[in-house]
Amino acid sequence: MNHTPIALTIAGSDSGGGAGIQADLKAFSALGAYGCSVITALTAQNTLGVQGIFDVTPEFIRAQMDSVFSDIPVNAVKIGMLSQEPMIRAVAEGLKANNVELLVVDPVMVATSGDKLLQDDAINTLKECLIPMATVITPNLPEAAVLLNTSIPETIEEMEDMVEPLLVLGSRSVLIKGGHLGGSESVDLFHDGKTLHRLSSPRFPTENTHGTGCTLSSAITAQLARGVELTDAVKQAKDYIAQAIAKADNLSIGSGHGPVHHFHAHWESTSQESTSQESNA
Repeated sequence: MNHTPIALTIAGSDSGGGAGIQADLKAFSALGAYGCSVITALTAQNTLGVQGIFDVTPEFIRAQMDSVFSDIPVNAVKIGMLSQEPMIRAVAEGLKANNVELLVVDPVMVATSGDKLLQDDAINTLKECLIPMATVITPNLPEAAVLLNTSIPETIEEMEDMVEPLLVLGSRSVLIKGGHLGGSESVDLFHDGKTLHRLSSPRFPTENTHGTGCTLSSAITAQLARGVELTDAVKQAKDYIAQAIAKADNLSIGSGHGPVHHFHAHWESTSQESTSQESNA
């Protein structure tokens, strides 16, 4: 029997489809991994914002994890937003019980407004229980600042100064996402535990960037599930999200900040095939 790459996302649901569980499953599928999910929260959400949040209990989060792991051979796991300290502990315990080896932690802690989404006790539990288990953590600049209790970096050099302190938290590697910096390029810094890599892509002029962080971390997870080596998985995920942003304006979703185009390569291919068939008819 052929092996099927399987990735699991543990995150919140975005009813608008652009971020969270929905973005993760789309990225998994686009990159050739079968996606499973554990939902930690329901959101009433669209391209204009979040209108409501309903948290799932830690007990039911763990029940979902146990159901998936008891039957399905998961290769890699991605963690998204966990809003409360008991949720973080429940997830950490579930990961340990199931001997998860490949873990991507996207520490979603800061809202677009700049407000912290987690209380200090939850942040400390994240740092103590989940980050030391991670294959890679993927904070953006505000999240990295919260993890280190410092100011948000404004230059590449200040980003570089964050790398070693973040590694000290215990993850095998660190990817700092530099999308909040200005300039013509979007620069991320990836340290694989031995070497620092600078990953650059053009900064595309679009307002449709909803779900970029979720999509990047889930793209890494999909590649790891497929057996891709860590550094290559991060580089390939960076290329994927760059193209998903570049093609975002090909979609017309809502009247606010729309999603990136998770299926840019597949939908374009289908459109080209249809055009070719019509011309040959």
